Parts: sequence; C-alpha cells; structure tokens
Amino acid sequence: MPRARKRFGQHFLEPAWVEKVVRAIDPQPDDTFIEIGPGRGALTRPLAARAKCVLAYEIDRDLAAELRAEAIPNVTVVEGDVLETLALQSRGPQSPDPRQLAPSAELLRVAGNLPYNAASPIMFRLADLFATGVPIGDATLMLQREVADRLMAAPGTREYGVLSVLLQHVATIDMLLKLPAGAFRPAPKVLSALVRLRFHPPLPLVASPRTFTGIVRAVFTRRRKTLANALLAVDTAGQRSFGPALEQAGLDGRRRPETLTLAEFARLADAYTAQK
Repeated sequence: MPRARKRFGQHFLEPAWVEKVVRAIDPQPDDTFIEIGPGRGALTRPLAARAKCVLAYEIDRDLAAELRAEAIPNVTVVEGDVLETLALQSRGPQSPDPRQLAPSAELLRVAGNLPYNAASPIMFRLADLFATGVPIGDATLMLQREVADRLMAAPGTREYGVLSVLLQHVATIDMLLKLPAGAFRPAPKVLSALVRLRFHPPLPLVASPRTFTGIVRAVFTRRRKTLANALLAVDTAGQRSFGPALEQAGLDGRRRPETLTLAEFARLADAYTAQK
C-alpha cells in the first residue's frame, strides 16, 4: 500500500470517520461527483456505491494506479494536479474537461479532502469553473480548520480576509463537521473541518468583477492601515484617487479594511469603476 507523501500534503481519513463524512455529503443515485484527492479510495468507494459516477482526480501516480486497478465500474481516475487537470476546457486525454467526462450530468457535485497547501487555489478554481458555466451544484470539502474559519469569517474578526470576501461573494458556506487530528493517518498537526459551498452568481452583483477582486486582494495586503491608505495598493502609479469613490460609496477612509462588509466592498468597487 502506498505511503502518505508529505510533499502532497497527504492525510488519509480513518474508517471510523468515513461514514460520518459520507452522511454529510449525502450522495444520491443520480449524482455525478468530482472527487479531489481520492487517496486510497476511502470516500471513493462509498460515493461510487451510492452515486451514478465518480470522476476521481489524484496527483499521486501510485495512488492513481492503485485506484484505477480496482476497476470500479462507475469510477474514472484522472491522474495529475487538479489545478491543472480540472481545466476550463479539454487539452487532451490527460486533462479532460469534466463536462466531457460526464456530458449527461445536469449537476456536478464535488467532494474531497483538500491538501492544506492547495485548498484556497482549488476553491477559487471551482468558483471560476462555475462562473464559466460548469454546473457545479455544491462542493463538500475537508479543510484545515483555520482555512474553514477564514472561509466563514465575519467582518471585524481576525480571520476575515480575501478568502472570506471573495468566496462568500459567490457561494453560500456551511460548516458540517469538525474533525480532530486523530480522524486521519498520519495525524496532521492541525485540526480539520468539513464545509459545504453552494455556488451562485455573484451577490451582490458588481459592475466589474475584476475591479472588485483587485480591490479586495490589494487592501488586505495592508489590513492594518486605514482604508484610504490601504487603497493606495490598488493603483501604485497613483494616477487616480480613491477619494471620490469613497465619498460616492458612503465610506469613511479612516476605517480598517477588515471592517468592510461584502456589500460595502461591492459599493466601493462600483464607485471606482464608475470613475473610469
């Protein structure tokens, strides 16, 4: 049996916790699943037994080969880094588009035990896929507890930041389970959580998603500065002032970035866009 590889951030779910996680995912007979990081197949087998089919994306070639050798009839194993292989469009037989693997699926559901070092990029990739029309119904993901806390954080808290704002903008997020380190082998040095993301169109809508994202990412690089000073990171050339945008959005430039709500970030982005 292949051993866990530290460079891939592998921690395998213990059997006692598998059923709890599967119950939380709640697979149905007509479901098509994208599973990220199937590992030794602890979740893959019960998902395949309950769902229509599973597209399992595994970066570890030994684990991918082991799972493929089981020849589970309704499981397709895709070998490679999910950030590269779960592409927006097919780039050949080694990186298929999920819409081509399961063309009849009305909805794709996502499940997985995300590696701690890639959880945020994977969630943003799923949001991007949804935005381009890939019909992702929900994503039930095991994350480092710290990441889950940031994902669900409210304005004014220490955990509130880029991940909170950008993903809450496009998804409803629920905490399903909290898992101790002992739920995995080898036991990680951190706690974990199971969360569900239900993607939806951006809410509130913004005139320029690119401007909205740019402002959010920039100001949180200076989260201890006042909002007026933090916004200098958006346009380092200093060609445009954010003063008029702050005034139009009804925001006090002396506030800290982490105090702004999602709606306030949207108003600020739209006011700045309107100046162009």
